[in-house]
Amino acid sequence: MLTVLACGFSALILYSLVINSETQTITNATLSPSTYKTQIVAAGLGIGISLFIALLDYHKFTKLWFIYLPAMLGFTLLTFTSLGTSGLDGADDKAWIDLGFMTVQPAEFLKLAFILSFAYHCYKSKDYFNNPLNIMALCVHAGVPILLVMLQGDDGTAAVFIVIFLAVLFVAGISWKYILGAAIIAPIGIYFVWSYYLQPVHKNRILSIINPEKYATDDLLYQTNLSKIALGSGQIEGKGLFGGDYSYVPVCHNDFIFSYIGQTLGFIGCLAVLIILGLLLLRILYNGLRADDLGKYICVGVFAYLFAHCVLNIGMVMGITPVIGIPLPFISAGGSAMLTATVSIGFVLSVYFHSERFKTLFKNKK
Repeated sequence: MLTVLACGFSALILYSLVINSETQTITNATLSPSTYKTQIVAAGLGIGISLFIALLDYHKFTKLWFIYLPAMLGFTLLTFTSLGTSGLDGADDKAWIDLGFMTVQPAEFLKLAFILSFAYHCYKSKDYFNNPLNIMALCVHAGVPILLVMLQGDDGTAAVFIVIFLAVLFVAGISWKYILGAAIIAPIGIYFVWSYYLQPVHKNRILSIINPEKYATDDLLYQTNLSKIALGSGQIEGKGLFGGDYSYVPVCHNDFIFSYIGQTLGFIGCLAVLIILGLLLLRILYNGLRADDLGKYICVGVFAYLFAHCVLNIGMVMGITPVIGIPLPFISAGGSAMLTATVSIGFVLSVYFHSERFKTLFKNKK
């Protein structure tokens, strides 16, 4: 119900944005009705797939990792061919595939394959989980997709993969000696990433958040500053979904949709979105903590994925985190992101419906 509510809210917001973009300069260009139509189709398809997945026993389909994981890795590799393109003009990533009639972001679907396969890996190795060779194998398992999306230039998605990796490792029972060791060598890793991987523009994005006064007139904070103005302009009740005097925010239908919610529905609308997403996240986590080990790892993986998106996206809008191109789950425009988010709920439902607790409850009601 919470998922359907979030998807319905997204369609309404995007419809409002499309209508208002025809009469005002709210975003870069007048948005096509396909913006909200694609969202509705993706949501409907995703919910349908999630209900089908809910009928399947997650113990069985996780075993097919050798099919879906290589398939999604191969799909993602296509972004390095002539089919690869950037999601937006001027963007510094190449994480999309241009199919001619539509664009697709393979890394979104790779997230689902990674959550399932990594959860299964942790589950199958639970008897020797903290063996150094197994920990190394788990790191390689996570390192391949992380490295792949980093090579695409999609650092935001790489950060989400890292959050999923760490969350599932923690709940699977990784030894504190590895955590302590990682904490000790982390500064070295950060130094090398900062010195040899990050480009000057990426460094400045981070520095602009730490010291915004220094970059107050810099283009790096241009979008963030506009989003904060728009977010606060709605005050308590907002300017309304139609016919208001709206502020300009580039690509506000996608990564900065929360700023548009702020100016149209105000603090009340933003709070409503946070409550819906917060309750959904808590329900996922609660469901996982009551499941067996494999179900727990899957639910925690889905929780970490959606939680990371929420924090990074809303942080971008509020100027707390760097602008790294992360959509708000179930809300931001984007067929790939919507489809991935809704299908991920199917995994959680499968864990719930095929748990021993649910089976016992169902038998008692009969």
